[in-house]
Amino acid sequence: MAVTQPPRSDAEAIAALGAGQGPLLRRSLREPRTMRNLILTVILWVVAGLAAVPLFSVLFMLISQGGARLSIELLTELPPAGFQPGGGFGNAIVGTLVMVLIASVISVPFGILGGILLGFMAPDSKVADATRFIAKALTGFPSILSGVFVYAWLVIAMGTYSALAGGVALAVLMLPTVLLTSEQAVRMVPQRLKEGAYGMGCTRTQVVWKVVLPTGLPGILTGIMLAVAGASGESAPLLFTALFSNYWLGSFTEPTASLSILIYNSSGMPFPNQIELAWAASLVLVLIVLVFNILSRVVGARRV
Repeated sequence: MAVTQPPRSDAEAIAALGAGQGPLLRRSLREPRTMRNLILTVILWVVAGLAAVPLFSVLFMLISQGGARLSIELLTELPPAGFQPGGGFGNAIVGTLVMVLIASVISVPFGILGGILLGFMAPDSKVADATRFIAKALTGFPSILSGVFVYAWLVIAMGTYSALAGGVALAVLMLPTVLLTSEQAVRMVPQRLKEGAYGMGCTRTQVVWKVVLPTGLPGILTGIMLAVAGASGESAPLLFTALFSNYWLGSFTEPTASLSILIYNSSGMPFPNQIELAWAASLVLVLIVLVFNILSRVVGARRV
């Protein structure tokens, strides 16, 4: 590493530093460390570019194939029959959002409470160890098995496919993500804040409500957004629980349309209109997932 000559006198050095003109450092490619850093940087950019090629290829195909069909009518009308033109998938958008909302209502409270137990209340207890192990095992749980479980437990008992069963199946998949991210967010709350609250006379419950949850809220919300984004694109569990419907959602206890199942059904039809609907629905679904991922990044960036 070559260094330029500093000013000759102390007065000149002080004046140069005050003016922001300190000694200039120049990298030399003859230095082994500089050459190694340059090579590794180039390799990193090449690998990142190669990894981005499939992503941008998929986005380009979705925009080019499905972007032309996007319209207000497409987002508000019902799916057409196979031989009919036009139509849309408004009911599938509503069904997807409703089932994700049901899953969030079920999984978020239990996930946050479990995260508080694992990260603050009893982090080293046997119950916490068992819960943590089960949650980590469920993160690799095949999503279709969630649908089979809810089918055997709820669909058969109700005697019908329904939005409620679909929401429960998605909740099974969302719960481990919410729980584990909540635990990490609770653990990241500075210990001095907790000790300060205890020193002011707060009870453990007050510390949770007044210190732990407000401070760890950005991390908890990040986990919720990621879980919602993952659940929005699931299809296998919904085949066994919500099935599909060509009509608007009228009750939580009836078969319900979803974007992922509409894509699955329409892409296998021999009609050009259905193929175009599948492309457009794929684009809308990707945009929904992208919005939730961006929200998780924005919320995570505000972490204290």
